[in-house]
Amino acid sequence: MSATQVPVDEGTRFLEELLAVHGVMTRGAELVAGAFTRLAGGAAVDTKTLVTTVRWLTGLVRHHLDREDEALHPVPKPPPPELVHGLDWPMGERDWLAGRLDDLEDVVLRIAEERRVGGSAEWGRAMRGGTLASYGIRDELARHFGTEEPRLRDRLAAPLDENVAQLRQAVTDRLPCGAPHLVFGFLEYPAPLPGRDQVYVHFSASVRLARGMLLSRFRRTLRDLAAD
Repeated sequence: MSATQVPVDEGTRFLEELLAVHGVMTRGAELVAGAFTRLAGGAAVDTKTLVTTVRWLTGLVRHHLDREDEALHPVPKPPPPELVHGLDWPMGERDWLAGRLDDLEDVVLRIAEERRVGGSAEWGRAMRGGTLASYGIRDELARHFGTEEPRLRDRLAAPLDENVAQLRQAVTDRLPCGAPHLVFGFLEYPAPLPGRDQVYVHFSASVRLARGMLLSRFRRTLRDLAAD
């Protein structure tokens, strides 16, 4: 092994951690989309919890896109082209996703301002807009990650050189630590994600010690969104 390589199992850790982050986002998008469907159908969905969850999700997805941009297009030493191809988001698709995130944020702003459920034409438009935007986000994340992940599996099976190891740190480090109950919950629900232990280390020791309490709060979130 050359001096510019790191052990092959580092690639496995990177892959599992990245897939866990992907899993948190796709599970979050699925919960939000389902919550809008249930709310539109008359289920007892707590709108304050829905607003909080949507804002966490859109912030997490935007953060992930920004971190990938920083990692994939550094100056002067970019990572290998084949890995950029595995991680990068085509501009048209990225713009479309950003537009759906904007739409969803506009919807929850209207929900937060109304502070009530049902009754007005504006509410009906908000429900339709929220349902369309949330399902669009869910489907785009699933499509992109479904294309990206097989390429990453192949690339990361080989020993990593130094700039790929730096890419791992850039993409997976500094996760947003707001709403840790949602991150912890989606790492565990409906089944544990393989890379969850690598994601947990991004949180402080005091937050990790509160894991049981945070998972209880996550279960309350599921009930508030009529998902449990």
